[in-house]
Amino acid sequence: MDEIIYQSLMSFFACICFAVVFQVKGKHIFFAGFGGLISWLIYLLAATLFPDSDIPRYFIATVVITIYSEVCARVLRSPVTVFLAISLLPLVPGNGIYQTMVYCIKGDTVQALRQCIFTVGIAGALAIGIVVVSSIVHLILRYNHIK
Repeated sequence: MDEIIYQSLMSFFACICFAVVFQVKGKHIFFAGFGGLISWLIYLLAATLFPDSDIPRYFIATVVITIYSEVCARVLRSPVTVFLAISLLPLVPGNGIYQTMVYCIKGDTVQALRQCIFTVGIAGALAIGIVVVSSIVHLILRYNHIK
């Protein structure tokens, strides 16, 4: 449990640093960093539900963080992307992309393809999670506007 707390806090601080680099202003920095903490915490806790597969864990974390970003955007009156882009950073499959390139350079085509498919699966889970939540929020807002 200590490891989960430690990793989540490091995710928070890393996301705050990225928020500063991306020129996020004021209290938005804290909320964007807190989104990074939530995304990594949900990813780690989802391991109890899906111990053998990473992709559902990424999807669940993305859905939760997209909902969080939508709420923050409405409450703080800012674009959703301010929070979503920063909060998703801990989930970006950078290691998978790196390993794919390493296998390509070594000439290990089978491993490169295997790693590439896995990395694309993670990226797809992130994209689908964002699209599902954003579409539902858009439909709800549109329905309330018509009503």
